[in-house]
Amino acid sequence: MDSVVALFCLIDDFCKEFEPAWAKRLITSGQRKRQRPASIALSELMTLITLFHQTRYRQFKMFYLIHVQTCLKSEFPHLPSYQRCVALMPRCAVALAALFESLKGQCSGVSFGDSTPLAVCDNLRIRYHRVFAGYAARGKSSTGWFFGFKLHLAINHRGELLNVKLTPGNIDDRKAMPDLCANLFGKLYADKGYIAKWLASFLRDKGIELITKLKKNMKPVLRSNFDLAMLRSRGLIETVIDELKNLCQIEHTRHRSVFNFCVNLLAGLVAYCLAPNKPRLPLTVPRQLATKPALIQN
Repeated sequence: MDSVVALFCLIDDFCKEFEPAWAKRLITSGQRKRQRPASIALSELMTLITLFHQTRYRQFKMFYLIHVQTCLKSEFPHLPSYQRCVALMPRCAVALAALFESLKGQCSGVSFGDSTPLAVCDNLRIRYHRVFAGYAARGKSSTGWFFGFKLHLAINHRGELLNVKLTPGNIDDRKAMPDLCANLFGKLYADKGYIAKWLASFLRDKGIELITKLKKNMKPVLRSNFDLAMLRSRGLIETVIDELKNLCQIEHTRHRSVFNFCVNLLAGLVAYCLAPNKPRLPLTVPRQLATKPALIQN
């Protein structure tokens, strides 16, 4: 239970600073309203939601009924019912977003960018789906069509998340890249789907060099051996995406609320940020190798 206590202490210390600051920024209608506290504190609720993504349970209901109410009763003596816990989840959305901002990594000068689909329903049920009507959209990835969102993310060579952006599934990956690259510098390695003159020019003005493999109809470009090695190491971001989706459970098709979808996604990102062993590249000081550039054709 030491890990649960450590997780709660981290989140509780964050909430002690976040809640007063957040309360000052809330806009009121001018009318006094009762603000009865819930039986479970915000920090406790955030701990349970994050713990779910760390314990590898596939369903939050099973995690809450079997694990929490059985094994963690002494750590959380005022547990609400499962239905009440689910109803309280939207209260965590802003706090989890702020917590993620405080936990994400720092740019090292070597970054990787990519996107992954987040389907919200099976393709056979698209025409009947109503929960995300007006929010999700049909999109196509390398594995086929889906209905949902795209999660765009940038990581450093240590496997730490730098920035994330959520868009409908039909948004071009290149349109999300400018927001994704805020506060980045150095080299950004991406796949061929990000090739665009306007994007390369925009990032160059921001001090970022976009490096991708070339399409068959493009002229050869000189690349250093370091750049070629990093392009071959783009599997790092695929590994991070795999951990987010299969270990941290950021994707499933059982959502019944837009807010709970956001909470599930943010808690999964926080759980990944707190993971002790992230996939990484063995680079001590990211820099270009002092070798002659090589000619890359495709």
